[in-house]
Amino acid sequence: MIDHVTIRVKDIEKTIAFYSKALEPIGYRLGFDETFDGTRVIGFARNGKMDTWFTTDTPVSGPFHLAWAVDSKLLVDAFYEAAIKAGGKDNGKPGPRPHYHEDYYGAFVIDPDGNNIEAVSRKRVAP
Repeated sequence: MIDHVTIRVKDIEKTIAFYSKALEPIGYRLGFDETFDGTRVIGFARNGKMDTWFTTDTPVSGPFHLAWAVDSKLLVDAFYEAAIKAGGKDNGKPGPRPHYHEDYYGAFVIDPDGNNIEAVSRKRVAP
């Protein structure tokens, strides 16, 4: 299990604007914004736990793939719509991906730094 991730980005203001909107439907909020020795650090939290961090430290990370686990297909859909509205680029509309796992339902978006981000639910839904 991963405790947290830190991603180095080009433009922290774009990052805040994008991720504040993209992660809101899945319960994340900006919970930390500080500068240390000229390096800005922001953190997003869900259910009181800060696990997604961004910094202006160099070199810039990526491109990479990061997926957030959510509890329903509806949350995957909401994440995708919010991320697209926030300026992300489609990299895979919400839908089943049985070649990954029989209950896998995910959506993929390219963020402002070119990273492939995703929300995924593995919850089985009765037919």
